[in-house]
Amino acid sequence: MPDTIKTGTILIKEGTLLPEFLRFESEPCAPGWRLVKNLDGYKLDRKIHEAGWTFSSSSRAGEIGATVFGLDEQKTLRRAVEQILANPESAEFNSLEIMRVASEASKRFLGVHYVTVSAQSRHIQESAFLLGPRDLPVRDRARSAAA
Repeated sequence: MPDTIKTGTILIKEGTLLPEFLRFESEPCAPGWRLVKNLDGYKLDRKIHEAGWTFSSSSRAGEIGATVFGLDEQKTLRRAVEQILANPESAEFNSLEIMRVASEASKRFLGVHYVTVSAQSRHIQESAFLLGPRDLPVRDRARSAAA
């Protein structure tokens, strides 16, 4: 996992469907996830919107957080992010935006360093609706197929 995780960092699940001409640099971050380089949530949202897609946030899930104790700040930060990614609420969406990282050197408890990370689930998709046709009840699927 890279050492560049900070407020505004975006993580995207590997294999996420993206607009054809949307290009950005990324690097492996955690198993099954990639870190978007040189773009924060606002800039990536603009690029996705220009492609006619949406980059929505979940109002249902709220922020997902983790506090992890450790001796090495970077390893502790990595473990906090991995803990957030392992949260079942994160599995419902294909991207995640880091909202806050608290890891100043003064953040210690009994000599052990700790890091608190908060993130917001996000979702990249072509439709403006969060649910796709397969998520609708059977009676509504026929209606959406006919529309």
